Amino acid sequence: MLATVTLLTGCAQSVDPIERLGKKAAEGVHRPVVRADRAYRHWGLPAPLATAPHHAATTRTTPLPPVVDRVPTTDKVVFLTYDDGAGQDPRLATLIRELRLPVTVFATAPQPALHKAGATVERRAPRHGTLPGLPYPRQHTALCTHPTPHLLRPRQRAYDHTTLRAAAHCGITALVLWRATVTSTGVAYTRGTHTLLPGDIVRVGPARGSATALGERTARLLRRVQERGLTVGHLEDYL
Repeated sequence: MLATVTLLTGCAQSVDPIERLGKKAAEGVHRPVVRADRAYRHWGLPAPLATAPHHAATTRTTPLPPVVDRVPTTDKVVFLTYDDGAGQDPRLATLIRELRLPVTVFATAPQPALHKAGATVERRAPRHGTLPGLPYPRQHTALCTHPTPHLLRPRQRAYDHTTLRAAAHCGITALVLWRATVTSTGVAYTRGTHTLLPGDIVRVGPARGSATALGERTARLLRRVQERGLTVGHLEDYL
């Protein structure tokens, strides 16, 4: 009887690693996997996004960083940007990862999920108060964080000459505004144009309502981008 028990116990121990491997394999079966060559279909795009042209970042020739809402380029690209709250939509990170979408997120706090998915995370001005009118030491303290970003998005598009001086001292290469905002009802333009043009910086507005609103809003925007014969470029490659 003792030999039988020992034998059965030994068998159970020898099978255990295999069972663990089997369990891991079974867990993997239930994870939805979208092949890279089919991801565009998963998001309702008629074709894969075109690859953006290779572009080396320009060197700043002025003492103060420029303030831009578009990039002067003939490349058929637009630039997708997001603000605080983008990380709350789990589908957005999935979309960025599956489509290898070059987007820029301006945030006051780390965005680990979006960063891991492939997004570039830059700096947004602090939440409390506005920068214009504050003395240089306070603006310098507000902007010179560690690590210092390359790009800055001021809140409510608000900045002054002191902001530019402080940003330059912090190593910020540009203040980034936007030419168009994607809302739940469509695209709102800040200037007279009423269509996407090459070089436009687009702000995908914060999601409200459905938890997947931001990811779906981005997918709809990408279809419009393709209709215009454009693709998405990496903003940091141009600024």
